[in-house]
Amino acid sequence: MSWIVAMSFIWPAMLALLLLLPVLVVLYLEVNGRRRQRLASYGRPGAGQATARRNVRDRIPPILFLAGLAILIVALARPQTAISLPHIEGTVILAFDVSGSMAADDLKPTRMEAAKAAVRDFVQREPSTVQIGVVGFSDSGFAMQAPTNDQATILEAINRLTPQRGTSLAHGIQASLNAISAGSDEEAAIGSNSTPTPTPTPVPKGTYTSAVIVLLSDGENNESPNPVAAAQTATDRGVRIYTVGIGSAAGTTLHINGFTVHTQLDEATLQQISQLTGGTYYNAQSEQSLRTIYDHLDPQLRIKPEQTEVTALFAGVGFLVLLIGSACSLWWFSRVP
Repeated sequence: MSWIVAMSFIWPAMLALLLLLPVLVVLYLEVNGRRRQRLASYGRPGAGQATARRNVRDRIPPILFLAGLAILIVALARPQTAISLPHIEGTVILAFDVSGSMAADDLKPTRMEAAKAAVRDFVQREPSTVQIGVVGFSDSGFAMQAPTNDQATILEAINRLTPQRGTSLAHGIQASLNAISAGSDEEAAIGSNSTPTPTPTPVPKGTYTSAVIVLLSDGENNESPNPVAAAQTATDRGVRIYTVGIGSAAGTTLHINGFTVHTQLDEATLQQISQLTGGTYYNAQSEQSLRTIYDHLDPQLRIKPEQTEVTALFAGVGFLVLLIGSACSLWWFSRVP
C-alpha cells in the first residue's frame, strides 16, 4: 500500500530494537532443539521424527509471535503517514465598517457593539480548521488580524475596533482580499491607516473558492474608489462576499464633533456587492438577527492529505497477531511458545 511506503516515524531510534529479533530467533531455535533432544532421550514415539504436518504446526506460533513483536516495535517508533481526511476548512474575513456612523444607536446598544457581540459568538463556534481574519475599514482599509485559528487572538482584534471616520467599502474589500492572499504568514500592522494596494495582484479565477468575506456595514459609501469595481476583483478570485446591513432604513441622527448627521442603511449598494460575488445580503435589524446570519455561512468540506500518527493501528495489529499465536500454541500444544 502506498501509504506504508510514504511512512515516517516520530521516534525512529526505536526501530533499532528490530535488531534484537534475530537474537530471539537464535535463542528459540536453541531452546527448541534442546527440548527435542530431551524428548528423544526419553524414548517418546516419534520424538525427533515429527511428521511434516507437525513440523508446520510447530513453526506457526513462533512465527506469529515474532511478527507480533516486530509490529509492536514499529508502533514504539510512532509511525505517521499522509492520510486523506475530510475537513471543514476555509478562510473567513470579518470586514467591519468602523466609520463614525457605526456609533449610531438604532441597533442597541450601538451598531458597532451589536455587530461585535454577534461576531464573537460566531468565532467561538467555528471549527479550528477555519481561518478567521479581521479587517477594519473607514475612509481606508487596514488589517487588524491576519487569518488565524487562534480564537483568543481573533477576539482581541475584534475588541479593539472603534468608530473612526468616513466609509469606503472598496477599501474594506481590497484589504480583505489582501488578508486572504497573505494568509497566516503575514500580519498587517494594527491600526495602520495606509491604503492597501488599489489593484490586488491578479490570480487565476476561482483561486480562493473556500474563502469568504463577511462585510458588516451600514452601506453609506462616501469615499472613493468604486466598491463595485472592488467587488468584481473579488468575483474574479472566486471570493464570495456576504454583506450584512447594520442599522435601519429609517436611520437615526448622530451628533459628531458639533455636527448633526443623519445616517441610514444603504441596502442597494450592499445587495449589489453580494449579488455580484455570489454571496448573500442579510439585513440585521437586531443582534439576534446577526447571530442567525452566521448559521448560513458555508465553509467548504474538503478532502486533503494530512500527516496522521498511526501508532494505535500498529499496536492493535501487533497485539492481535500475538493473541492469535498464543491461541494456536495453546490449542495445539497446551503451552505458549
